[in-house]
Amino acid sequence: MPATCDFTLAELMIVAAAEAWRGNGEVIASGLGVIPRLGASLAKLSHSPELLMTDSEAFLVEEPLPLGPRGEHVARYSGYMSFERVFECVWGGRRHAMIGPTQIDRWGQTNLSCVGDYHKPKTAILGVRGLPGNSINHINSFFVPSHNTRVFVSGEVDMVSGVGFKAERWPEGVRRDLMDIRQVITDLCTLDFDGPQRAVQVRTLHPGVSFDEVQDKTGFPLLTSAHLRETAHPTAEQLALIRRLDPHDLRAAAIKGNPPGIRAA
Repeated sequence: MPATCDFTLAELMIVAAAEAWRGNGEVIASGLGVIPRLGASLAKLSHSPELLMTDSEAFLVEEPLPLGPRGEHVARYSGYMSFERVFECVWGGRRHAMIGPTQIDRWGQTNLSCVGDYHKPKTAILGVRGLPGNSINHINSFFVPSHNTRVFVSGEVDMVSGVGFKAERWPEGVRRDLMDIRQVITDLCTLDFDGPQRAVQVRTLHPGVSFDEVQDKTGFPLLTSAHLRETAHPTAEQLALIRRLDPHDLRAAAIKGNPPGIRAA
């Protein structure tokens, strides 16, 4: 399918996010936030129809629901998805969620709770919520709308809300085979933890972004993937699906200033 040059950075990131769910099989695809949700929805409507999606309430849907007011849109339901069934999938590793942590470190540990000392934080945020259990029991990916050293911190995150690959944080005998981190989608690039000893490496660079810029805005050393390339541009077909999924253009407010997908020289 031919790519197009008329797209926004948000739309580029939606297409990149969709790739995180490619080849996952029949798992619940949960995108938390506008771009992750549209990424999961695009994945289901294009390359991964076997993904399971809910209506964000209690039912599985045949097709992803559009964002915002639905107007005359009629949902096509395919099953009941109670909290009990959701937790069965979570505990059994049958879910892949894309979340937006406040901090991420070189081990993939994430922080949703606070910035600064836990007992006297500079900023209190959401709290750990369900992240401890989710990060242990199923696959996660991350979404970062503004790539900088406040998010990708130089040391360990200020509070470990979600587990990563730091062996010292895992008690002996704890099961680790359901936990994994697949991809990180940022406004500069995409990353993974597939380097030697699960080191972070750059998979793709967005148009007009250099590896040096990504490294300068990351608090720990990065590697380059052996298959490093430019992030794939949205095709006309993908853009049509995105517009159908987001008829009220909520994606325009997802990245500050709604910049174009190809950075000006």
